[in-house]
Amino acid sequence: MAVKVKVHVLQHVPFEDIGSIAPWLEAHRAHVSYTRFFDDPAFPQLNGLDLVIAMGGPMSVNDVPALPWLFPEKRFVRSAVERGIPVLGVCLGAQLVASALGARVYRNSQKEIGWFPIAATLSATNTFRFPEKCIVFHWHGETFDLPSGAVRLAKSAICENQAFQIAQHVIGLQFHLETTPESARALLDNCGDELVPGPYVQTESELREVPIAAYVKINSLMSKVLAYLTRTSV
Repeated sequence: MAVKVKVHVLQHVPFEDIGSIAPWLEAHRAHVSYTRFFDDPAFPQLNGLDLVIAMGGPMSVNDVPALPWLFPEKRFVRSAVERGIPVLGVCLGAQLVASALGARVYRNSQKEIGWFPIAATLSATNTFRFPEKCIVFHWHGETFDLPSGAVRLAKSAICENQAFQIAQHVIGLQFHLETTPESARALLDNCGDELVPGPYVQTESELREVPIAAYVKINSLMSKVLAYLTRTSV
């Protein structure tokens, strides 16, 4: 990035931060601001922003009565998309993008928590291309329909819409490529009660024993997603 890029992060809970995205932004001299909804649900002006990143969280995008800031957040995300500002949604963030654009978000047939494969789907040549198959980190119980105009980029055995893209500037990821060993531990410490046994839910011991190499691989893939959205080098 020759010129300092302005990035705004929507963070929903203290224990789900941007993980490996932080050093990437620092290396590319980005100016980073935050809306931390657990502290102050205020939004910046969209003018001048070069990238909006909507992160994860244990809540649902359908929890507007209990979490009224979800309504202006969806409006903020929709406005960013409509203005052509690059937007990256991660897990809850991807569901927010889908919901903001009129798609349905609902409970998935199974919870998906742990390291499971995704498969790239056939898509246009002008979209981000995932590896044909790769193992990524999941932590979700809901899924979404594709919003209008979206192209599916990846799926898994129990979740048809794992990643999508809209035009050249919006990518939604149901899974987590930004996860580091530290952020995985934070999830386990704060959401470990969600590890109810199931065919696609790994145990706490399995999750705590994942080798560093697995995180390096997904973090590298996240760098490629960021480079694609910001039109810069990895």
